[in-house]
Amino acid sequence: MMEEHQVLFKQQNSRMCLVCGMKNKIGLMARFYGLDDGRLISTFTAREEHQSYPGRMHGGIAATILDETIGRAVMSPEAQLWGVTLDFSMKLRKPVPLGEPLRVVGQIDTETRRSFVGSGQLLLPDNTVAVEGRGKYLKMPLEKIADFDHEGEEWIVLEEENDPKSFFLPAL
Repeated sequence: MMEEHQVLFKQQNSRMCLVCGMKNKIGLMARFYGLDDGRLISTFTAREEHQSYPGRMHGGIAATILDETIGRAVMSPEAQLWGVTLDFSMKLRKPVPLGEPLRVVGQIDTETRRSFVGSGQLLLPDNTVAVEGRGKYLKMPLEKIADFDHEGEEWIVLEEENDPKSFFLPAL
C-alpha cells in the first residue's frame, strides 16, 4: 500500500561532496527532503561513473547514499546536526540500474541525547526495495566535524523549479 507524504523542507547541498555536491562531476548530485512523518528522502540518478557490472550501480555507491541519507535524518532546519557513522551494514536485495531516478528513504529508529540508530531503503522506480541499510550514528554539529566555510563550500538550500511537494511511498 502506498501513502502520500508531504515535503516539509529541503536540506542543503554543497559544492563538491560525493553525494550532494552539485559541482562534483562524478558525484550523485542527490537532493534531500524532510517528510511529514519524520523520514528523510533523497533523490538521485546513478550514472555510468557509478557502475560495477555494466548497467548496474556499484554496491559501494549504494552503501554511500544509504549511509548519507540515514545520517542526515537527524538534521532539520532547526537543528543543524549530522550523524557521524559509528557502525553501518546493508543487505543487497536486487540489482540497482543506472540512468533511472532512484530514491532512498532514511529514518531514525531509536535515539539518545548523543547518538541514534537509523535505517533506510534504496527504492527502485517501481518502489521495490533494492538495498537496505542500518547504522549507528553520533550526533554532531557540522562545525565540530570539519573546518567548514559555508560560503566557500556553497552550503545552501538549492530551491529548484521541479522540487516535489510530496512523495508516494510504501506504508511503514
